[in-house]
Amino acid sequence: MRILFFAGKGGVGKTSVAAATGIKTAQAGKKTLIMSLDVAHSLGDIFDLERDLIDQNRGRPIEVGKNLWIQELDIQEEIQNNWGDIHKYISTLLNTTGLDEVLAEELAVLPGMEEISLLLYINRYAQAKKYDAILLDCAPTGESLRFISIPTTLEWYIKKVFKLERAIARFARPVAKRFYDVPLPGEDYFKAVEYLFQRLQGVEEILADPNVTTVRLVTNPEKIVLKETQRALMYFSLYKMTTDAVIINRILPDQVKDAYFDDWRERQAEYIRQAEAYFSPIPIFPINLFRGEILGSESLGLLADQIYGDRDPLERFFVGEPYSLDKADGKYQMKIRLPFLQKNDIDLNKVADELIIRVGSFKRHVLLPRQVAASKSVNARLEGADLLIQFEPESAGKEDNHGRGKKRCAP
Repeated sequence: MRILFFAGKGGVGKTSVAAATGIKTAQAGKKTLIMSLDVAHSLGDIFDLERDLIDQNRGRPIEVGKNLWIQELDIQEEIQNNWGDIHKYISTLLNTTGLDEVLAEELAVLPGMEEISLLLYINRYAQAKKYDAILLDCAPTGESLRFISIPTTLEWYIKKVFKLERAIARFARPVAKRFYDVPLPGEDYFKAVEYLFQRLQGVEEILADPNVTTVRLVTNPEKIVLKETQRALMYFSLYKMTTDAVIINRILPDQVKDAYFDDWRERQAEYIRQAEAYFSPIPIFPINLFRGEILGSESLGLLADQIYGDRDPLERFFVGEPYSLDKADGKYQMKIRLPFLQKNDIDLNKVADELIIRVGSFKRHVLLPRQVAASKSVNARLEGADLLIQFEPESAGKEDNHGRGKKRCAP
């Protein structure tokens, strides 16, 4: 089974590329599902389906061709299926503040609910091997990164906060009822959270396995878009996800000879050269600007042929690991591929059994194996595109901060 993320800045053509890839894999006899990770769904539109403007088939997969389905989530259906007791408590909590009951129910749809519902589907489909390929039409970069960070964030919450929160609520609930009207969460709420987390077990391993899941970054030959693509590559690497292709869309074709486009063509050529230097050795797939709108299976098939030619879209186009943890000479060393960074862009904190890596506005908690967590000294340096983090055994470390420390990369 293969899972492909099509990610990039908004408006670069991710939906078109994901849909075209689905056409080609389905034609090859692979059962293929294309899922929209964007709240503003447009998969049905690009396949030119005859349906109502906001018809999402109640969030269920729709067959659009032989071996090919699309799925656009309906958050109201997901609340009923996955969020019952959690949504009920949040609605009740908001209602006690004086909000109208209907408004409280609407506001109780919190950020992240739709993304977690998508992860539940991905995990279920992957475990059941229902499809040969799942193609994910991602939201713009920032939302996509929040999506892939959810399993790590939930794991941290369950292991570090959940049990304490549940115990406090259990003991405080009888007392709190006597003094104020704001309800504390009941046991049904905590059971629902626990069950939700149990159903997500294994999804992080699926997303981080490069033999199953890879990212394809879609970009345009423009300076601002390329900068965003560089950041996306770096952040996906931070979350242990492998990028196996960069797809450059909307390149002016050679047959456009009008002098009006001369400067545009020169700038595009320069940005393409820069992209080849930035992303090497990851392969680049160029796509020429089409004459008209890409709409329906026929034009999507033409787009797929231009991207992949005779190659299998499910092939892993680049073999490289963004993350590794090894032991040599009695020391553990973690290597994370983070291209385009300077040493001052990274902050590291080791707190007890976790390493907190902060890059820009994104932060990742890495739970360390017991032997690594026992290390008292942590040193880091950048070597080219790789961040190397070395953990000194307790006997080798002279400083003792009880497992706490903040490090910056060495020059």
